[in-house]
Amino acid sequence: MTVVGIDDTDSRERGMCTTYVATQVAERLRREGGNTDGDAVSRLLLVRLNPAVEYKTRGNAALAVHTDCDPDRAFELARDRLAALAETADGRTNPGLVVADGSPDAVPDDVREFTWRAIRDQLSIPDATALIDRHGYRSWGAGNGRGRVGALAAVGSWAALDEWTHEYISYREPDRWGTEREVDRESAFAAAEWGYPDVWDTVDRGEDETVCVPHTPGPILHGIRGDDPDTVRAVADRIEGEPVRASQLFVTNQGTDAHLRDATLDVVANGHAYRVDGRVASDPETRRGGHVFFELADGRPDARSTDDDGGTDPRLKCAAFEPTKRFRDRVRSLRVGDRLTVCGEVSRGTLKLEKFAVRDLVTTGRATPTCPECDRTMESAGRNQGYRCRDCGTRAAGKATVAIDRDLERGWYEVPPCARRHIAKPLVRGGFDAPTHPER
Repeated sequence: MTVVGIDDTDSRERGMCTTYVATQVAERLRREGGNTDGDAVSRLLLVRLNPAVEYKTRGNAALAVHTDCDPDRAFELARDRLAALAETADGRTNPGLVVADGSPDAVPDDVREFTWRAIRDQLSIPDATALIDRHGYRSWGAGNGRGRVGALAAVGSWAALDEWTHEYISYREPDRWGTEREVDRESAFAAAEWGYPDVWDTVDRGEDETVCVPHTPGPILHGIRGDDPDTVRAVADRIEGEPVRASQLFVTNQGTDAHLRDATLDVVANGHAYRVDGRVASDPETRRGGHVFFELADGRPDARSTDDDGGTDPRLKCAAFEPTKRFRDRVRSLRVGDRLTVCGEVSRGTLKLEKFAVRDLVTTGRATPTCPECDRTMESAGRNQGYRCRDCGTRAAGKATVAIDRDLERGWYEVPPCARRHIAKPLVRGGFDAPTHPER
């Protein structure tokens, strides 16, 4: 077997898509790879890497093609396709190719570890080239060759990861690239309803948006994600629209939360994604632009701050930004003292919320007492003198404990499909440690 790893061929402005490049590489391997049975390619992997990497394009995806083609021939064919298709006119596009011979589930342990680091950490080009040289892998890069980082991570992904989902991507006719996509909305919503819950994030019913249809000027018409390969194909077939030039099924780590690491507030750092426990330490505040912020504290006096000034305040700022839409209402419903588990990427000292679990809610509060005789609200009797009813003179030693109605329940809440990161796990997939409140 041979594993072909590919990364960084697209451009935010000029388009292209690394999944399309991988599809083209796979097609060339099938036609010219030397396997007369036409089975030269066994699978294509779509691997989402650390979403907190600053130089990424939107999805930070790397691709792997598993083939029985001779490694030298596979390298030659793949390099030709990358050189022809990568948007190298964009100075931020730095394609990379890594080709390894051997079974994809038997890569060396350090390559397997490299994949996990690429999903959860920040890596450099020398980190990749050192491993490539150590194991004698064939490699190629353009520009600064940064794409070799993702390409090597894709090579090790089959051995490193044990949870996979699927995406079925349909591609446009090349002469339509850059034009408005023609997708029938009614058929997309009907197909999404038919495939749910095995297929998820096809549409966003709350925002009335076809999430599966991208807005970039690339070759993708739509991408259907789910747990079952046959169902994602069937949903794609049910969506009406412009002609489909080609399609490809990918095995992927999308929707798995593979980027999250369990941590405490004293160790979180910028450029990583976490699952963290804490208590709400400030009232949610809606700021300019509609973004909602609050602070999370873990209650330990020796915990370090995530601030860069060396402070010791054990708090982490959390945010639900405007694109998360109705999820912000969930965040606005939080109160000081609520106990949570929060998930998201930390950037500039702020955790960008992807989901959170309510572990414990504050359900009582302190309020000015009501007179039991006349049902009027009492008034302060003076400093440290309790409260007194102005009409009948009844006294109370202090504030009363009252029940608070809450709009939240215990369990998990998430951003809507229109705001979901590719790698983030939708609640509908299950496997969570508390009740879930999925968004559709």
